[in-house]
Amino acid sequence: MAVSESSSGKQQLDDDQEYDQKKPEPLIPGLPDEIAELCLLHLPYPYQSLARSVCCSWNRIITDPGFLLCKRSLSLSLPYLFVFAFHNSTARIQWQALDPRSGRWFLLPSMPCPKAVCPPGFACASIPRQGQLYVLGGIRSDTQTSINTTMVYTASTNQWSLASPMMAPRSFFAAGNVNGKIIAVGGSGAEYNDSITSVECYDPQKDTWEHVANMRVGLARYDSAVVGGKMYVTEGWTWPFLFSPRGGVYDLQGDTWQEMKDGMKEGWTGVSVVVGDRLFVISEYGDCPMKVYLPDHDTWQYVGGDKFPREAMQRPFAVNAVEGKIYVVSSGLNVAIGSAFEGQNGELIAKWEVMAAPKAFRDLFPSSCQVLYA
Repeated sequence: MAVSESSSGKQQLDDDQEYDQKKPEPLIPGLPDEIAELCLLHLPYPYQSLARSVCCSWNRIITDPGFLLCKRSLSLSLPYLFVFAFHNSTARIQWQALDPRSGRWFLLPSMPCPKAVCPPGFACASIPRQGQLYVLGGIRSDTQTSINTTMVYTASTNQWSLASPMMAPRSFFAAGNVNGKIIAVGGSGAEYNDSITSVECYDPQKDTWEHVANMRVGLARYDSAVVGGKMYVTEGWTWPFLFSPRGGVYDLQGDTWQEMKDGMKEGWTGVSVVVGDRLFVISEYGDCPMKVYLPDHDTWQYVGGDKFPREAMQRPFAVNAVEGKIYVVSSGLNVAIGSAFEGQNGELIAKWEVMAAPKAFRDLFPSSCQVLYA
């Protein structure tokens, strides 16, 4: 009887040990998992992706699609600026993310693209609320041939991935987010001087590209903007200024192209930014005045108030806006933060402040500025 009791006790001990091994470890010792998940939800970008390496349980929770949905529903995602920059002398590329609240910069992992590329040849777009950044096409600097790669950065994982490639190789083209679809417009084709009129639309949900209505004529990209579900593309004024610039307007819903109005295309003299439903331009001449487009009159109106801080901001510029503020990134990655508001007489007035970048960035030029919620 004693032997039987001893065997029974040993079996119970083995069962308890096996149960302990199978029982999942708590996310944070001493806290219920529900509270621990809330703690992880409050980790700011980019630390959530770093927290994935702590343990398997944290990695499982953070990479769960429901975790990201919960973060969005609780409005815990905050906007960050993502700047595509390159060294002026070596053309070496890198992405930097700026937290506009603290002024801190974070270096992103390297893109999965060929080393010998021309940075301005890429086109960039983003779906801010999804936390995804798209880098499209480009041109190899060693062979002078365009490529059709689609690279996607996901803020929640701090990782790049390759998506379905574009249907046509292209470089120096326009791209934009129109109602959650990525539109790629014109540019140069397989050969550097091969201007193309084809337009493609990418569906992120299906990871597929499809042809949409072609442009009437091929345009050399100068600038583009998306306003009210339409994409505006202009080639801008080019030397020797003998011909008025051309421009087109794409309507995704109707899959149609229209000519850009004369006043809009002739006054589009800089890099654009959309705030709400208003289109602004930071001019690339003189003291870089800012102006706003008035669609009812097909004219541009200069914005009063502070002058653009030209002394701290050297071209080239990359521009974006979030939550009513305009962010202009310049050479050296200095950032001018502007806001436009109506004065007593209804005129628009601007206020500017400058966020100086680290001195280590002094040799960097911006090529694109995108906004992601992370």
